[in-house]
Amino acid sequence: MNIHFASPLAFLLLLLIPLLIGLNALKGKGGAIRFSTIGHAARAGKSLRRRVLWLPTLMRILALVLLIIALARPQTGREEIKEISKGIAIEMVVDRSSSMAAELEYEGERMTRLDAVKRVFEEFVMGGGRDLPGRPNDLIGMIHFARFADTVCPLTLAHGALPAFLKSVRLVQTREEDGTAIGDALALAAARLKTAEESLKMQRGKADPYTIKSKIIVLLSDGENNFGKRTPLQAAELAAQWGIKVYTIAIGGEDAVTSIQTPLGVYKIPSRQRVDTKTLQAIAEKTGGFFRQAEDADSLRDIYEEIDRMEKSEIESVRFVDYKESFIWFALTGFVLIFCETLLRSTLLRRIP
Repeated sequence: MNIHFASPLAFLLLLLIPLLIGLNALKGKGGAIRFSTIGHAARAGKSLRRRVLWLPTLMRILALVLLIIALARPQTGREEIKEISKGIAIEMVVDRSSSMAAELEYEGERMTRLDAVKRVFEEFVMGGGRDLPGRPNDLIGMIHFARFADTVCPLTLAHGALPAFLKSVRLVQTREEDGTAIGDALALAAARLKTAEESLKMQRGKADPYTIKSKIIVLLSDGENNFGKRTPLQAAELAAQWGIKVYTIAIGGEDAVTSIQTPLGVYKIPSRQRVDTKTLQAIAEKTGGFFRQAEDADSLRDIYEEIDRMEKSEIESVRFVDYKESFIWFALTGFVLIFCETLLRSTLLRRIP
């Protein structure tokens, strides 16, 4: 933990304080009244009030010092030097069609397939224990799809924004947007990765030493392609041409159920969705990835752990600065001193004239 000042030139204002003290002293010299003798007044001694007449002036000086420190913007925090040289560009492609409302149990909690996928993906990127240490050095992007494919999160190294993006991923709300456009989603993800270098230069500048070691797509679906302009195999061909590896995951088991809220309560009905495992497997084989089937949330996490072990980033040293603004406490203390000084000058230590 250390202290850093964002605007150190503000300390030059401290040079004005002696000048203000001198001007205040000159201002304090008023008129004189002549007495024959002040001996008796001297023998009477000083009252407590007279002994602390200097207190408001001291409070004013301290307040000015504290306010100048606040203007210099003190920041407390830590600085860590760690430079990333090589990383992996990863696009997560998630099915959000109505069939993803089927339930899974994850760590003792019942949730939809989509929520389980989002939870595990966040742990994959941000870190979730020893087996999922996180991917802080990789470019991460996300695309979701139902009848249409959309980019949720562009490829970025700023993973702090990912939880907010994940919250925006929801199940389809209307029949008009329902469907499964696997081919279009895969093609969009491949196109984003193809231009990843250009996107990185726009974010970090041309002189940035970061290079993309490899590009992968994690495609997750519980259905079969039934919408879109491109077939999944056509999109896989594009990915293969551009050197992009695709890991495909079919999610869901035979005993899946979906909870439906009715006026009489919550009912669970069997959810039967045909997963096109042959196409998902063909996509993986064509691009050099692998195909896995996740029947529950635990097996889904195992698959992400397997991907995490296979796709490793190379780290050399990112400058990471985590500072927190601390000027507010100096400013508040300064204003409190000014208030107390004004109160004393107007009451107990009031001077006439």
